[in-house]
Amino acid sequence: MKKSMLFRLLFQVTLALVLTSAAHAATYTVDSRHTFPVFEVEHFTFSIQRGRFNKTAGTIEYDAASRKVSAAITIDAASIDMGLDEWSKHMRGENFLNTRKFPTIHFVIPEFQLSDIVKVNFIPGDLTLLGVTKPVTLAVQISCGKHPMLPREVCGANIETTIKRSDFGMNYGLPGIGDEVNIIAPVEAIKVVEDSH
Repeated sequence: MKKSMLFRLLFQVTLALVLTSAAHAATYTVDSRHTFPVFEVEHFTFSIQRGRFNKTAGTIEYDAASRKVSAAITIDAASIDMGLDEWSKHMRGENFLNTRKFPTIHFVIPEFQLSDIVKVNFIPGDLTLLGVTKPVTLAVQISCGKHPMLPREVCGANIETTIKRSDFGMNYGLPGIGDEVNIIAPVEAIKVVEDSH
């Protein structure tokens, strides 16, 4: 009987610790005004061409105590901006992003333990582009704290990675237009204020 009570007590304590740990994770909403994924690709060996996406949304879960983070990010593929309307329209077409069929690009990071030692964390995640999902590793620098101009907590990150577009079925223009695409993205997310009612 005493063993049964002891096991029950241990179970309750363990459950309480798990729930308490989960409760510390805060939700941050991506600030689209300060989040612009930029990509670079070689153009017939003559130059490196760049474009960006103007509309990004999503949430980041961050536990300041345990330094654990997860994220779900959605990019509006049609918001691609090459600096020229005709070029941007070409990139939205079937040869590249095919935005009519695949209007969004998704990136998901499962829970990841950030390091307290290194500045750059290499975080694995899953990128979905043109309906194809592949694992991608991001080099990420993260900084969180109180925003100097807003009465809110903010988490920011500078992200870099390289993908092969052919892995996602985007083969148009190869090899003249490069297969490797470098992605550089500044990200900022604002902490969601919990309703006290």
